[in-house]
Amino acid sequence: MKYYQASSSEMYGGGSNEKLNEESKFIPKSPYAASKVFAHNMTKIYRESYGIYAVNGILFNHESPIRGETFVTRKITKAVGRISQGIQEKLTLGNLDAVRDWGYAGDFVEGMWAMMQYEEPSDWVLSTGVPYSVKDFLDKAFNTVGLDWSKYVETSETYYRPNEVNYLVGDYSKSKNKLGWEPKVQIDGLVKMMVDNDIHEATQEAVLLKEGLIEPTWEYPVIK
Repeated sequence: MKYYQASSSEMYGGGSNEKLNEESKFIPKSPYAASKVFAHNMTKIYRESYGIYAVNGILFNHESPIRGETFVTRKITKAVGRISQGIQEKLTLGNLDAVRDWGYAGDFVEGMWAMMQYEEPSDWVLSTGVPYSVKDFLDKAFNTVGLDWSKYVETSETYYRPNEVNYLVGDYSKSKNKLGWEPKVQIDGLVKMMVDNDIHEATQEAVLLKEGLIEPTWEYPVIK
């Protein structure tokens, strides 16, 4: 039997501007992160105590067109799709200076599979190693449709974290050297993939709104 534990980059806390690997210190800043540290450590304890094949996958942010709409990347790309179709006017976000390491979920799934095939169970970081701020992501997403994000985006303290995680960037050297894993999709391709999907969804939504088949929902007005 093999066991995979889904650890998280949130465990590190994001307190310093350095690349983080399997040996970096955990400083959780939320109940979610603390629970992940607990599960991570318990997995190591059982692996070392009972010799079971238990793996901790420490995954940095991994995105795709089916990312949940409450996550900032998908919230941005959904807004780009809706704004481009005239069914949303503004987007409200929190801290635009937060820096993350955004990769493609499909690549990360391949990395998860690879770590489960390795001869010995261990802990593994999967990331891209490249830092981008929320502003950078906004710029790339809105540029896809030829728009200036600053004309559409507002900020609100409501969306700020009570204990902000400012900088999370990973060092996937171990996974590269031992698993032969590297991310294939870079951020420009990832953003385009997500925006294209959400433009398609917004196009369908616009038709339904015009025909009165659905009611307008959060953050966008009725089409005039």
